[in-house]
Amino acid sequence: MEKKKQLIIGICDVKHMFESSVIIFFIIGAVVTMAFCYANMSPPSVVVHGAANYDSLDGCDLFSGKWVHDNHSYPLYKELQCPYITGEFACGQHGRMDSDYQQWRWQPHACNLPRFDGKEILEKLRGKRIIFVGDSVNRNQWVSMVCMLQSVIPIEKTTLQKVGNVSLITFKALEYNVSVDFYWAPLLVESNADHPSMHKTNDRIVRIESIEKHAKNWVNADVLVFNSYLWWRMPELKILNGSFEDSKQYNIVDSHHGYGMVLEVWSNWLYTHINHTRTRSYFMSMTATHLRANEWGKKGVQNCFNETTPIMKDKFWESGSDSKMMRILESSLSKLKAKGVTVQMVNISQLTQYRKDAHPSIHRMYNSPLTTTQLLKPSSYADCTHWCLPGVPDVWNEILLAYILREDK
Repeated sequence: MEKKKQLIIGICDVKHMFESSVIIFFIIGAVVTMAFCYANMSPPSVVVHGAANYDSLDGCDLFSGKWVHDNHSYPLYKELQCPYITGEFACGQHGRMDSDYQQWRWQPHACNLPRFDGKEILEKLRGKRIIFVGDSVNRNQWVSMVCMLQSVIPIEKTTLQKVGNVSLITFKALEYNVSVDFYWAPLLVESNADHPSMHKTNDRIVRIESIEKHAKNWVNADVLVFNSYLWWRMPELKILNGSFEDSKQYNIVDSHHGYGMVLEVWSNWLYTHINHTRTRSYFMSMTATHLRANEWGKKGVQNCFNETTPIMKDKFWESGSDSKMMRILESSLSKLKAKGVTVQMVNISQLTQYRKDAHPSIHRMYNSPLTTTQLLKPSSYADCTHWCLPGVPDVWNEILLAYILREDK
């Protein structure tokens, strides 16, 4: 009986050993299989806002993407450390307490924008002159560019001066012999809005054929950056037949027609007067003006006042952005291209649609005292046209620089 019991125990031990061996075999096999698969897998893709490889952007749509919160890379400079930020863009100095609007990165769907490297940019732009030509939104972008570049060089190695009798301000990075200028010409041709600070706002009068007054100051640029949109947002304008001294002789046209006429004059001038082997030209598209908060879900008559977060709805497009103006611009640039002159449109329109949070709103300097009625209703005087700095215009410049440096290889 005892021998039989020992035999049974022995058989059970062998059985347990066999089962254990099978389990261990499968475990080892699983581990080996996992190791093999891991070794042959491609590493996961990581979005890196890093290396300044502008060649890698070839074929990438820089204008299709989304905003990603990034408080490690942004802001690119500090507001108080840039002495060139004027009252209408210096939101922090005029009471804005939140700072999230400074910490968003534009992430194209198919590629990564190179991280801004001010010293590298200055070195690549050494000896060149960039001129921004247009209205106050273009000045907004110009100030942004100046602050981005100035952030990496001592202030005593820069200069900023207004050129007498000309609507021109020029910033120079002396060590690099880089000039970044702004020329005020909101309607591109001669108009009653040509004075940078004293101009009419409710009436638009242009001398349609008179562009040389402004344009003679643009001819020796290496890079020209144009914009013209906000001053066309009126139902109609006057086209002078004579001079401003005889301003009673005019025709009235709708703004779309007038815009097309001016772009034709501008295109002809660009075609005949610019050395396109030296000078590269860009045209910034229209930017959003967040005047109707009901379009992003707010109740009542509101605008960008008190907005602190972006719109996350994909392809959001406000009703105030005139798509027909975009098509007129695109048509003009296509005609120029057919004649052998390429002007790259920097299409920032969609990416600005999302940024209702990034305007100065009430946090800016005003040229005249606010009325009691305005003070009782802050949204009535909120600036939803311009952009706080640091902020959204820095991204416009990152995209613009991507084009400039990619083409300068």
